[in-house]
Amino acid sequence: MNIIVVGSGGREHTICWKLAQSSVVDKIIVVPGNGGTAIESKCVNVNPKDCDYIAEGENPYVAIAKHEGCRMAVIGPEDPLAEGLADEFWKADIPCVGPKKAGAQLEASKDLSKNFMKKYGVACAASETFVNKDAAIEYIKKHGAPVVVKADGLAAGKGVVVAATVDEAIAAVDDLMESGRVGDAGKKLVIEDYLEGVEISVLAAVSVTPEYAVSGNATIKAFQPARDHKRLNDGAKGPNTGGMGAVSPLDDVTPAIMAQFSKDIMEPTLNGLIKEKFDYRGFIFFGVMLTKNGPKLLEYNVRLGDPETQAVLPLMDFDFAALCTSILNGSLKDFEVKFKKGYQVAPVVVSGGYPGAYKKGCEITFNEDILKASGAKIFVAGAVSGRRGGDMLTSGGRVLASSAFGKTFHEAWAKAYQGISAVKFEGAFFRKDIGLPGAAESGKL
Repeated sequence: MNIIVVGSGGREHTICWKLAQSSVVDKIIVVPGNGGTAIESKCVNVNPKDCDYIAEGENPYVAIAKHEGCRMAVIGPEDPLAEGLADEFWKADIPCVGPKKAGAQLEASKDLSKNFMKKYGVACAASETFVNKDAAIEYIKKHGAPVVVKADGLAAGKGVVVAATVDEAIAAVDDLMESGRVGDAGKKLVIEDYLEGVEISVLAAVSVTPEYAVSGNATIKAFQPARDHKRLNDGAKGPNTGGMGAVSPLDDVTPAIMAQFSKDIMEPTLNGLIKEKFDYRGFIFFGVMLTKNGPKLLEYNVRLGDPETQAVLPLMDFDFAALCTSILNGSLKDFEVKFKKGYQVAPVVVSGGYPGAYKKGCEITFNEDILKASGAKIFVAGAVSGRRGGDMLTSGGRVLASSAFGKTFHEAWAKAYQGISAVKFEGAFFRKDIGLPGAAESGKL
């Protein structure tokens, strides 16, 4: 079958690479894709601006999917999900991996998400919501610090401030509500208690509809836990980023911890999705803090995480296209989710200056001999095809990830960084400690 994949990041490149391994997949239409998907097996990038067959007022993604004879859609990023793209695909009789608009608000609104957690007993930090700046500041003064200040809406990972002091928290309120830096996303704020501990990410497949709930087939299946490294510099120092690398599985996450996560977070979430009568067929991301009082949910994302996807999907020991089909047809409950015995390490290479201002259009070169010797797979994010065919040019802050497998963590780590040594471009920067002890500790404020 032909599949349309929506998105242009490293997550989408990884999804396409994994789908292409399936014998049932003929062609993958990537809209718009990037320099990596442009050369990936079975993949064809399509830019809606180049499609003269799209009628005025027609949804461009749906039009492209119809034109290419796609029998399945997979949506990577959060914005199109929040805007209801999955609903449009289903209306056109194209089954879509990604929740419909109602369920996608679990990421699009922090306030709605926290109310959902409280309503269905999901273990999480206590919080309050504010639409008035003075009220938010008064609450902070009474509550004290540390606290976490979150913009309610989607802010591309730039709407969360962990404030160690009252002054920092008040400054965060001013910044998010007044500066316009995150636009309308900051008009409403969620202020929640700071949780001390170590953060992990749990990605999962979700197959929930009212019909599946009645038949007993509504389910969530968790994948192996992963850990993102959000700070720019080694030792978890520097500004927050969209993610400087990921590793999976995690030796510090025991079966007992995962059992408690399932009982206190995943099962109540499934119950809530069922009770709200959501049509949620896709993936969910649980951002979890491992505290001294057990796992607590920080946030939902209504899609696969980035860069966690680049570490988790290569470990999957099953047909990813078949998993997507089981999500759509209600058979996920019986689908066997197996993972390779070993580790995946995926450090990210970013443009110099990121997460601030950075240069674009830098030529990327790859030493194919070193890359082949490393066994690492390069997943492209912020890069586009160059002017001379095989070359690529940087186009974003997070440029690519070097993802490698090893039977031990240290083997995977060494291979991943050997893969990075094969990549050159002006201003290239990466952390050298992804997955090492202390690299992603939240620590004490």
